Amino acid sequence: MFEQADLKVHGKGMMALARMSTRGYPRVGLVVSKKNVKLAVDRNRFKRLVRESVRLRQDHLPSVDIVILAKRGVQDIDNETLTRQLHGMWKRLQRDAQAVSAPPPPNGVTRDA
Repeated sequence: MFEQADLKVHGKGMMALARMSTRGYPRVGLVVSKKNVKLAVDRNRFKRLVRESVRLRQDHLPSVDIVILAKRGVQDIDNETLTRQLHGMWKRLQRDAQAVSAPPPPNGVTRDA
């Protein structure tokens, strides 16, 4: 997954890698190491917030397999900020997935940014 990711989205204290899927629904995996997040309570809080965020946005997320990596310092982010970061990441992931899955324009035609 790390070498074959179609999409990469960064947020404060985390990163999401995604690969397009034909399943019809998103799947999420979490990587929260003890090296980056020392206390189990902080690792579990992060995982709980990510799962809840995906549950609330699953109807809007594209059909992708997502791996969320927690970076150092994520335990210092409060729940509200973390939720907002995740929401922004899902929006960027959705936009980027549409761009990747869109067919290329005909020759000579350029897309406006």
